[in-house]
Order: sequence, then C-alpha cells, then structure tokens
Amino acid sequence: MSFKHISVADTHALLSNENVVIADIRDENTFAQGHIPGAEHLSNASLAHFMQEKEFDQPIIVVCYHGISSQGAANYLVEQGFEEVYSMDGGFTQWATELPSEIEK
Repeated sequence: MSFKHISVADTHALLSNENVVIADIRDENTFAQGHIPGAEHLSNASLAHFMQEKEFDQPIIVVCYHGISSQGAANYLVEQGFEEVYSMDGGFTQWATELPSEIEK
C-alpha cells in the first residue's frame, strides 16, 4: 500500500468531511503566517503524539510548500500503518494560488 496524490480542488472538497486531517509539515513560523483551515502543524517533535491520537483509517492529507516533501512524510505515515494517506500536489503554494480566500491565520 502507498499514499495517493490529491489535488488542491479535491482536498478542498474533502474538508467538508470532519474526519479528514490536514497535516502541514512546513516550518512553524510559515504555518503561523497562514495555513489551510483546520490544518494541524506536524513536526518531528509532534509526530509521536500525532500518530497516537489519530485512527489508522482516518484520511490524512499531508501538505508542504510545493508537494515534494509531503510525499516522503505521507509514505512514512503509510509505513506506520495509516490506511488512507494523501500528498497534496502543488503544496500550500498551489492552495494559496487557487484558493487565496481559504487561508487561516
């Protein structure tokens, strides 16, 4: 099993599902400046806690700057047993371009 790629539009559509987790792996300062509404900041320091509190069948969408680093993080979560993991193509940069009004600060 491996992670799946997901577009910004499909990510936005899934946000209406309250069970979806957006895991933002960008650095803390950048995350604080703006992120997808409801996103959780995920870092090496918070990873263990994150994995303990999430269900293995919960959909998780990993977001980074451009959609590259998120692939490694998504793959790691799959290796840990999470069943529905996505890497958002284009990252937060693409989100900000397509949905500038949908940014939480």
